[in-house]
Amino acid sequence: MDLIQGFMKKEQQEKIDKYRILNKIARKGKILFTGSSLMEHFPINELLMDEGMDQIIYNRGVGGFTTADMLENIEEQVFGTEPSKIFINIGTNDIGDASRSFEDVLSDMLVNYEKILTQIKERLPETQVYMMAYYPVNESDKKPDTAWAAQMFVNRNNENLPVANAAVEKLADKMGCHFINVNDGLCDESGKLKKEFTVEGVHMYANGYRVVLENLKPYL
Repeated sequence: MDLIQGFMKKEQQEKIDKYRILNKIARKGKILFTGSSLMEHFPINELLMDEGMDQIIYNRGVGGFTTADMLENIEEQVFGTEPSKIFINIGTNDIGDASRSFEDVLSDMLVNYEKILTQIKERLPETQVYMMAYYPVNESDKKPDTAWAAQMFVNRNNENLPVANAAVEKLADKMGCHFINVNDGLCDESGKLKKEFTVEGVHMYANGYRVVLENLKPYL
């Protein structure tokens, strides 16, 4: 493990430790947002306040997490808040693995995703589960000059992400969950994530998340 990976793992563990403590004071039966950085970066409580909405939503996203990571930390990321509704965005880091083919990473990701959903269904049978679509990306916009950036769109691109979304929607149907296409309004005329929404082509600013929130409102 190199220095950067070691630092990232340490940071992820610190977040899990923080969530474990926060879960002890969380109100049960509320709403949970969970997943990877695409969920962690969702400024949901600030947007709710700005919208004058009174829902209580806990965010347990962890940047860099894969479906395997969520399985290992499912107590802190899912069960600790005992939610009545769960909104999940997990899997883009699986898809982003450029060392393997898209077909292989998608297949393994779906296996893990089903294991996550199975545990939720067994332990929280009354909880409503909403599986969110993966956001589009913008392969040409603001990409930093790093080794990570050179690999970021090999598999995670606007050709593969719709295929992944279709597979996740099929999994949702199989597991009795809800699939939500939250992407309406995020794309430009060429189908890319709008330039004004994206930090570096993958992650979004609050203005992008405001669009996602509008698409989520009927389900909150």
